[in-house]
Amino acid sequence: METLRCDVLVVGAGPAGSCAAREAAKAGADVLVVERRRRVGLPVQCAEYIPAPLVGEAGVGRGYVVQEVAGMRTWLQGGLIQELPAPGLMIRRDRFDQALAASASQAGARLLLGTAAIALSGRCLAATDAGGRQLAITARVVVGADGPHSRIGRAIGSANRHCLPAVQFRVRLTRPLTHTEVFFDDRIRGGYAWLFPKGEQANLGLGMLRPGPGLPGIVAVLRALWAELRAKGRIAGEPLGSCAGWIPAEAPRRVVAGGVLLAGDAAGHTHPITGAGIFQAVLGGKMAGAWAARAALSGDTGLLAGYQDAWDDFYGETLARAHVRRQLLESRPGDLESVIRRCWVGFREYYADA
Repeated sequence: METLRCDVLVVGAGPAGSCAAREAAKAGADVLVVERRRRVGLPVQCAEYIPAPLVGEAGVGRGYVVQEVAGMRTWLQGGLIQELPAPGLMIRRDRFDQALAASASQAGARLLLGTAAIALSGRCLAATDAGGRQLAITARVVVGADGPHSRIGRAIGSANRHCLPAVQFRVRLTRPLTHTEVFFDDRIRGGYAWLFPKGEQANLGLGMLRPGPGLPGIVAVLRALWAELRAKGRIAGEPLGSCAGWIPAEAPRRVVAGGVLLAGDAAGHTHPITGAGIFQAVLGGKMAGAWAARAALSGDTGLLAGYQDAWDDFYGETLARAHVRRQLLESRPGDLESVIRRCWVGFREYYADA
């Protein structure tokens, strides 16, 4: 078994992990990143929309941008109920992740690809690399950025407990689309579907609660929506590809324990209503990396509480409100007309006190 040591160990090279690694390395820490995939960003498991201001926060140019979108349309039971301006960008998520990982490497972080985290004990990670070698990696601070089903989160007793399954088809558009579109109907229990344009193609997907007995499964619901949009002449042909994943839908919680902290999906920082998580991953990752370096270089892991406080100040209220709205959405199946304005971010009533 090979033994490695570092100041800051980051588990996962998605946006949260790469941003954490970059910030920690820039602060002067010796940073090691382990990523189970052999190539960063693949396979893609994302709807691939980001808000426009994230380009500046990410700081890796625009080479991953596919198209700009002007706004968002919301559909309920097949009828358009709202259109509003919401400038954003559709991206190639693989290129975005790869650019962030490259920026972390350029800042001085070492990346070990094809390296799977096995178990964390204290601040020592057991891992297996691409060649099958067993590694023991000891760090002063560990950042868990290893996704919705985080091993690091489970190790510190802060795991996601409520994740929604999501599936997505890549489809061909029959005409250009300038807006993102979201769809609510009674088949999509506790969630919504989306059609997000990428030039001549689009991502058509949905996330929802697991169906009860006798109800159609998530793939069947997506196929029904795909068939409806094709019948209306909005999309053409068979799906060009597909992917699936999990979306955390959590209440705010503690994500720091001893010398370990979590960021991104591992921390449940994904928005519980929209499912959006890239913005939070980049911002939260940057915060996590800065605090991790501060704690590691000073030898005082108690400083990591500052990360929890900073994140709660920045996003805690937003996360808490979204979780309350999610509870309402999940408790009123078949009653979307009554609750949609309180449960979707496009409406003013969503932001009113409960």
